[in-house]
Amino acid sequence: MNWIETQIDTASAGVDALCAMLTDLGIKGFAISDPADFQEFLQNKEGKWDYIDEELLGMAQGETRVTVYLPDNAQGAEQLVALRAMLARIHARDQEQQFGTLELTLKNVREEDWANNWKQYFKPFTVGEKLLIKPSWESCDNPENRAVLEIDPASSFGTGQHHTTRLCLELLEQLMNPGDAVLDLGCGSGILSIGALLLGASGATAVDIEENAAETARENAQKNHIAPGMYRVFCGNVLEDKALCDQIGTGYNLICANIVADVLIAMKQLFRRFLRHDGVLIVSGIIMERRDEVLDQLQEAGFTLLEVREKEGWAAASLRM
Repeated sequence: MNWIETQIDTASAGVDALCAMLTDLGIKGFAISDPADFQEFLQNKEGKWDYIDEELLGMAQGETRVTVYLPDNAQGAEQLVALRAMLARIHARDQEQQFGTLELTLKNVREEDWANNWKQYFKPFTVGEKLLIKPSWESCDNPENRAVLEIDPASSFGTGQHHTTRLCLELLEQLMNPGDAVLDLGCGSGILSIGALLLGASGATAVDIEENAAETARENAQKNHIAPGMYRVFCGNVLEDKALCDQIGTGYNLICANIVADVLIAMKQLFRRFLRHDGVLIVSGIIMERRDEVLDQLQEAGFTLLEVREKEGWAAASLRM
């Protein structure tokens, strides 16, 4: 497998927290370059050193940087989108500049080239028993007469190929009833909420912190011939924006949240606010190492666990309020 080297400029104070959040995105291959570590080595080294390589000395004046390695395929492209969204969230909240600039650079590849080349991996495929996912630039046969969900993720997360999205769609198909009102938190491309509408939801609301994602969700709804009155899309941070929460409203039959562990935990009371009594919550985007922590927090908040599904290091779960 080929890998794309991606560099994140940060600050010494934020390295540990940033690496923990990268792990939550499923990014487990990274390297840290921190001048503070080298300065500590120079101050605390034992014995006499006659010579230190100039390249090593240069580390003392360089940038604090975390370098991650993303697979050169569709899942890697989705990880890049999720990574950008995460860095934007951190930067927006970093009032004390603990995390530095958080500038992201792809090394040895032009981002616009990679953004187009990965499309070769995105081909039509089926999910569950009812859905056929296809990119907008592909045509395909549909001998089983499945509901066709046409998706163009653009620069947003959600082709359906990532395990977290696929697990969500499978649970959605199983648990949603025709006529349900659905809320999609962290909607990305809109794939979950649009899929819900194609499966018979009476209406859906999609929310994302990134404006690009919100716009992409609107465009994908049009591609799938969703009536404007059935689909609302908002951009904003539900954890900090009370007015946005008021606009979203309450009484949803089903909520999908395919995000990361820390955000799912932070949203646990909002899930209760938005969901009607006896409603269903589907959560995903959880690495296996944090599965129990997330599920324990949600159950402590009053949810009853229905099912957990796992796939290659990722977990999704359904719960009832």
